[in-house]
This record gives sequence, C-alpha cells and structure tokens, in this order.
Amino acid sequence: MAFISGLQRLLRNSPLLPSSHFTSFIRLSSTLTSPKLFVSGLSRLTTDEKLQETFSSFGQLIEAKVITDRASGRSKGFAFVTYATIEEAEKAREGMNAKFLDGWVIFVDPAKPREPRPPPQQSQSQPSETGFTVNKTIGWTG
Repeated sequence: MAFISGLQRLLRNSPLLPSSHFTSFIRLSSTLTSPKLFVSGLSRLTTDEKLQETFSSFGQLIEAKVITDRASGRSKGFAFVTYATIEEAEKAREGMNAKFLDGWVIFVDPAKPREPRPPPQQSQSQPSETGFTVNKTIGWTG
C-alpha cells in the first residue's frame, strides 16, 4: 500500500504522464465485481457483532462473518462482509482499508470466488489373503 501511494506521488509529479490518466488507471484496476469483501488482519478478539457495527456505516450490510476454527471456535483472523450493492462495498473498501480495528491494521480486498475442492479419497485398505488389513503408514493391524 505504501509502495502504491509512493508511486502515485512520483508519477503525479512526473511531466511524462498526466495525473488524471494515472488516477483513472488505478481506479479501473481496483473496481469491484461483487458486493462481497474479504477482510484480513483481524484481531482474534474481533466478533461478528463488532465487524457489523464497524462496517454498517458504509451501507446496508447483508452479512458480516468472522471465520472461526471448527475445533477451537477462535477467530482465524479474517472475515467476509457482504453489502447490498457494489457501490456500498467500494465505499467500505476505500473507507476501511489499512485502518485500525481492535488495535490491529485490517486490509479490505475484493472476495474471490471459492475454488472447488476435490472430493476426499476413500480409504484403499483391503484385507490381504491372510485376513489381516495392511495399514501402510503404521504396519500390520489385526
């Protein structure tokens, strides 16, 4: 982020490139295609309610969900926020990116679609001719 702002300052002062051209280029490359945002860098103490309270000032929230570990129930440090419109999501992205929330700097980016996972493979253990099952990671089992 600091690199981009430094590059912006450098190019704005450059006689080779008009500043309006550079600003429009940055604007075009950062447009959203979905009203869903990915929020990273969250404190482990940030809750769904705190996230909703913070992001609701930018528009109508559909969902604000902190992702938690299934086993421990603790936050994984990231969340997804969904707005009613892309414009509201863009306002939230501009307003909250690189800001502090619960003492941590958070980053707001467009959410990427979830990639499909391959189905889990079934166990290939079959009994041998002696009636024992071979567990290839441990050895013989009865």
